[in-house]
Amino acid sequence: MRVGDFVEAKNAQIGDSVSMAHLSYVGDAVVGEHANIGAGTITCNYDGFEKHRTTIGRNAFVGSNVTIIAPVTIGDGALVAAGSTITEDVPGDALAIGRSAQTVKEGWAKKRRESKGQG
Repeated sequence: MRVGDFVEAKNAQIGDSVSMAHLSYVGDAVVGEHANIGAGTITCNYDGFEKHRTTIGRNAFVGSNVTIIAPVTIGDGALVAAGSTITEDVPGDALAIGRSAQTVKEGWAKKRRESKGQG
């Protein structure tokens, strides 16, 4: 197991050869062997009333800055795209992408500055 700087694992079972390099919180979870937990990943285990468990399968890959809202299971070999918020189970060997599409509004910042007299 590789646990890096600023990683907190609380009430978690971590399998062999798991990588949690840095800046992550894994609480009330089971993480299968050879899984990767990307930087900035958190398991949101408390709903204000009860704690719930997250299960991350063997050989799963969780990208950076992922929020996993328990209770949820990420299956064996699944991949979760960076920046995703996961609220539903992810089947084994699936790709989960849970983020909004990027919108770019050309010239918006300049117009806002001008409207505030900061041209």
